[in-house]
Amino acid sequence: MATVSSHILDTVSGISAVGVRVQLFRITSVKRDLMFDVHSSDEGRIIESVDLSNAENESEYELIFHGADYFSTQPCPAQSSECMKVVILRFSMADPDKRYHMPIMLSPHSYSVWWSS
Repeated sequence: MATVSSHILDTVSGISAVGVRVQLFRITSVKRDLMFDVHSSDEGRIIESVDLSNAENESEYELIFHGADYFSTQPCPAQSSECMKVVILRFSMADPDKRYHMPIMLSPHSYSVWWSS
């Protein structure tokens, strides 16, 4: 099984972002399937196993970070959470046994992400 993981950092407070909702969807030419819907741990991390055995070769995936929901619960200006509702990363997973790790730094107005396998 493949593993999708992330470490989510809150760049406003300088700490791990706890409780961020993260969803993974499989996108094909005919449908969009929810693979998981989780919240980041007390360390700001997610790690989920994903079964790719039935995936079509042309499948793409969207990892969605719900930043506005998270920042609406944090001590920052209320209007800040209105800027960037979600961050969507679209990628492919060709190797069904690989770890796909995408750390992300979030703020209400920007993000930075990198690939780390």
